[in-house]
Amino acid sequence: MNRKSISFVLVEPAVAGNIGASARAMKTMGFERMALVNPRARLDGEAEWLAHGSASVLKNAIIYGSLKEAVEGFDLVIGTSAKPRRTSSDYYPCGKLPQFLSSKTGMAEKIAVVFGREESGLTNEEARLCNILSSIPMAAEYPSLNLSQAVMIYAYILSGIPGREQNPETATFPSDAKYRYLRSEVAGLLDSAGFDPGSAVYNRIMERLEALGDKDAGLILSFCRRLSDKPGN
Repeated sequence: MNRKSISFVLVEPAVAGNIGASARAMKTMGFERMALVNPRARLDGEAEWLAHGSASVLKNAIIYGSLKEAVEGFDLVIGTSAKPRRTSSDYYPCGKLPQFLSSKTGMAEKIAVVFGREESGLTNEEARLCNILSSIPMAAEYPSLNLSQAVMIYAYILSGIPGREQNPETATFPSDAKYRYLRSEVAGLLDSAGFDPGSAVYNRIMERLEALGDKDAGLILSFCRRLSDKPGN
């Protein structure tokens, strides 16, 4: 996904700090294109202070008089909303957007992600200007995320920055018996190598064993057995 093809559009932002923090969130995730629709706050002072190293995003932000003008020429317009609304637009949780956009490769070269007003979001008329709508799943309806927080989440999700190689939700971990055996084997090798059980290195190695997935635990066990089988051990 090309980050240069994605623009973040803020509709009538009223808080200067939210504009600056949104610029910072975008820059941090590698996005530069910001558009502002009829902003109610100045782009200097507090906005610049909270942008903190992202002044280029504010400086190059394009200001429009209406959302219709701002999204003209985009191949795909994604509207964000705090909760589903009754419109004809398709709805996607934010986490599904990368997969959706991957299916549109070659058809959506210019993409706009639209954020509504801090207090009231997008109007129904503005939502109808969007091709699809998206929301951030939350455990509670209140308090809701503020504007810059929402921008940060979408910027991260759309950035394509990889997460951990192993997903904690799907990783498998050693059984209790396997884990006890692993600790015993590693402790024996550390003792043979002359590490004091009270030393920082000894404790750190034993602590890190708890983070191993089942496959890695098996690999370490194989290594321990090979060392134990060597002559002189």
